[in-house]
Amino acid sequence: QVQLVESGGGLVQPGGSLRLSCAASGSFSSIHIMGWYRQAPGNQRELVARITSSGATNYADSVKGRFTISRDNAKNTVYLQMNSLELEDTAVYSCNTVAQLSSGYIYTYWGQGTQVTVSS
Repeated sequence: QVQLVESGGGLVQPGGSLRLSCAASGSFSSIHIMGWYRQAPGNQRELVARITSSGATNYADSVKGRFTISRDNAKNTVYLQMNSLELEDTAVYSCNTVAQLSSGYIYTYWGQGTQVTVSS
């Protein structure tokens, strides 16, 4: 099993910045992909950004140039630096990971989610 603990959400004004963190713990042999998804009220959950164990990244078009995803493999932690936040970025942000257990099976895990509110 893998547990994901998120932190860093909150209230910020338009144009401001926030940094989200998500640490993975538990019994696993490797973490393949770590990423962030978000869901605003009335909308479907969407990918924000994800990063592989080798550092390859991809972003939603709406956040390119404003958000940066990074990870510390030694700490099994992924970060999302969010700059130039806009009202439309308001959502619950959830951490996601694809991990391989010692059994060899690969599973997807989700964090509880952290609220990001952009408001003046």
